[in-house]
Amino acid sequence: MNKKLSDKDKKDWENFISSKEKVHNKDLSLSSIKTSNDQIKIIDLHGLSLENANRTIDEFINRCFESNVAKITVITGKGLRSKNINDPYVSKDLSILKNSVPEFIKSNYDLMKKIKNIKEAKAEDGGSGAFDIFLKKFKD
Repeated sequence: MNKKLSDKDKKDWENFISSKEKVHNKDLSLSSIKTSNDQIKIIDLHGLSLENANRTIDEFINRCFESNVAKITVITGKGLRSKNINDPYVSKDLSILKNSVPEFIKSNYDLMKKIKNIKEAKAEDGGSGAFDIFLKKFKD
């Protein structure tokens, strides 16, 4: 590996750090959404087992529905570091939270009665490593 920086790399770095243009901080925008708007909630399922993720999302959707939250962003990750990928006895598609959590929700009749729509999140909200759930209004 070449450890020397080229003159072009040095110049690009100097231009970058002297630039007034701000780089979008995804983590900062997620935390501001969490605290500033009761109509949007975010849950991060990284690191949970499939069983824990399904139980957690079930409880979270029910609490959000009863609180009249309009939108939930569910962060599952893209599954790039999943340990299940190397296990020949486990499905690569169904054991990764990215695929299995939405499938769990869609197959749960009680949860689906509370949901208007489920779709992939916008890039700034997690893109293919997250999805949005739009909830119906809770009626007392």
